[in-house]
Amino acid sequence: MANTREIRSRIKSIQDIMKITNAMYLISSSKLKKARKGLQATEPYFEALQSTIYDILVRAPHISSVYFHRRDNIVQEERKKGYLVITADKGLAGSYNHNVIRRAEEEMKKSKNNFLFVVGQVGRQYFIRKGVDVDCEFLYTAQNPNLGRAQNISLTLIDLFVNKQLDDVYVIYTKMITPMRAEVQCQKLLPLERKKFEQRTSGYVHALFDPSPEIVMEQLVPNYLKGLIFGVLVESFSSEQNARMMAMEAATKSAKEMLKGLELQYNRARQAAITQEITEIVSGAKSLKK
Repeated sequence: MANTREIRSRIKSIQDIMKITNAMYLISSSKLKKARKGLQATEPYFEALQSTIYDILVRAPHISSVYFHRRDNIVQEERKKGYLVITADKGLAGSYNHNVIRRAEEEMKKSKNNFLFVVGQVGRQYFIRKGVDVDCEFLYTAQNPNLGRAQNISLTLIDLFVNKQLDDVYVIYTKMITPMRAEVQCQKLLPLERKKFEQRTSGYVHALFDPSPEIVMEQLVPNYLKGLIFGVLVESFSSEQNARMMAMEAATKSAKEMLKGLELQYNRARQAAITQEITEIVSGAKSLKK
């Protein structure tokens, strides 16, 4: 059995770790609330963009736009697919990073011409170690998602798609379904699909598009994709913070259980030491009497 000094040292170490896990829990909670608030503030604007794109498609069903061009003449095996994979910059978030990376690997097995764009240091370092080609100039952090970063990412992907360096563009990220459950999603960014806009229930209101529906569409789509990627970045960041909160809560709970066991062990060791001292005193007293 360990002596009381060793047990006290272990108890102090676990108490120090509990302070760290509690602090990380509170920090993640604060970041989560801030990110969700920022997303809610921008949602009305991007909802209006999506509604306007729907209205253009309704009024000009035969409109031609490069963003909707599916390039059906290219066979599936030869299509160049780009994957925007969003991970975290650090661990201590349960299985958050592992789930995203595993889904990305599953999707990339379906095609040979893959181009990988990674947000977050964990995913970037993982794929580099595995020998997977990653765009080294695409260096973005997963922390503090904002519209400026979303615009840079969307413009990069749009440029590659328009110049036919990519035929399909997907984003793989984590969506927070409930505070207790998150799912990894693989969503297609480009080319856009008309049916997704046509499913909307916007009212048919008279509108005039100047100078033409095509030019208006060319201006709207980049902003729409910027909003879409911003939402994805915020969802991933929120899921990461939520996963870290759950991991830190579980760690704190485990630490409390360990402390209970150590305190019990410490009391037993102290009682054993006291008993031994009393026994020695009694034995010494008997020896003196003799």
